[in-house]
Amino acid sequence: MTATTSPATSKPTRRLRNGELRRQVAEALLDRAGSALTPREIAAALGGRSSGAVGNALAALAERGCAEQVCAKPVRYRSTSTTRDATAAVPGASGAHRTTTPGHTRAPSTSTTTRSAAAGGSARAAGPVARPDGQVYHPRKLAGLPDVAALRKLRDANVPALLYGPPGTGKTSVIEAAFGDLYTVPGDGDTTVADLVGEYTQTPDGMFVFVHGPLVRAMRQGRTLFIDDATLIPPSVLAVVYPAMDGRRQIIIKANGGEVVDAAPGFYVVAGHNPGVHGAVLSDALASRFAVQVHVSTDYDLATQLGVDRRAVQAARHLTARQQGGEIGWAPQLRELLAFQKVADVLGIDAAAANLIGTAPEYDREIVTTVVCGVFGTTVEPLALGTRI
Repeated sequence: MTATTSPATSKPTRRLRNGELRRQVAEALLDRAGSALTPREIAAALGGRSSGAVGNALAALAERGCAEQVCAKPVRYRSTSTTRDATAAVPGASGAHRTTTPGHTRAPSTSTTTRSAAAGGSARAAGPVARPDGQVYHPRKLAGLPDVAALRKLRDANVPALLYGPPGTGKTSVIEAAFGDLYTVPGDGDTTVADLVGEYTQTPDGMFVFVHGPLVRAMRQGRTLFIDDATLIPPSVLAVVYPAMDGRRQIIIKANGGEVVDAAPGFYVVAGHNPGVHGAVLSDALASRFAVQVHVSTDYDLATQLGVDRRAVQAARHLTARQQGGEIGWAPQLRELLAFQKVADVLGIDAAAANLIGTAPEYDREIVTTVVCGVFGTTVEPLALGTRI
């Protein structure tokens, strides 16, 4: 890139006041909200600052919860719901604005919320989004927007969303990609109120203290609470979340002497539901709390783009058609197709096809076998040990 002499684009050389670099780094994260950035990328966006100094600033922001490290090699960070808090002008800093590079838009100076910035950023970046574990999520369209952008806009408006569909279709993936500040509650029939709000725990010195659960932490920190498999949780337990979701935005912890917890701005609830799983019941009380309910199905075109053997994708499409017709209850989803390709890469296509049949529920296995054998043009049986070598 050709250097210019404009004060707004030349490499910064002035010594920054204490905290000024952190503010600039926070603004850079907000400018590309939803993207996972390396210190080098942010340093370049700031007009050539030291990537080491930027890395230190990012680590300091992460310690305060104003940034999130999403992977270690290479180290990458992205904004959180509280990143905006770190962008306040530093007292005494000359020209409280960030040096920018050509074509780089300065963050808005108006008091917009972090959640709006996140939604706008994802709307601009419709490409792959890094999840907290470093894996890449490929957005799909929802209401004319990238799904991550649509979900963030719902958060801005405090409209709880329920994502439902078969296991393995990517419900958790899109939620993790959309919200980098998740507290996740894995739901099942044994989930208790204490798993959500907290309980008394004995300390090493014999004292008992109340340790708050993910619901309370999410409310106080203005973060997203993801209730996975929400419809497996007993309705009487899940009811503790309802006052936090409606206009009250408040809960009372009876187990801790009637402690009152108010939700901070940014607190949001999103949930997942697997309709076909035994024991999963979407009650009227639960459904009424989620104004938006999004069906999530497998994107078979994406499976092909990700390198899954076309024959496996074709078999999955055939089985899905039969599932929709009520002939069978199971069909391979994206999770199974990605697993198919991993097995194929290690043990070969025939072994992967055999394993796909073995993955099917026993009551659907006959039809699955017929479809898989027809597509692959060979006789396939479930993967099993043979005779002794």
